[in-house]
Amino acid sequence: VQLVASGGGLVQAGGSLRLSCAASGFTTDDYVIGWFRQAPGKEHEFVAAITWSDGSTYYADSVKGRFTVSRDSAKNTVYLQMNAMKPEDTAVYYCATTASGSIRAVRSYADWGQGTQVTVSS
Repeated sequence: VQLVASGGGLVQAGGSLRLSCAASGFTTDDYVIGWFRQAPGKEHEFVAAITWSDGSTYYADSVKGRFTVSRDSAKNTVYLQMNAMKPEDTAVYYCATTASGSIRAVRSYADWGQGTQVTVSS
């Protein structure tokens, strides 16, 4: 399994960014792709996730209503659309995949992308 995250950058508060996670190497559709973030000095934090098979979505309370996770099956890509961004959204964002366990738990995810930096200026 290979995950490649991209799309990070610098944005002003209130602005938007879209992250992409290109996925390859899966042999079934029975998996979840999650987005996590890690701010300096903090642990990984669950952001959002989507089940590949039926498109069910999950969000952290801190991003609900501002972020949207979606997938494009033809491109094998998951997106994280981030709107109304806040300085506290600044972090390195990672996509990862799991086939079992709690969708919101870091320990459930076995394969991780390389991370992409998102910086929100005030």
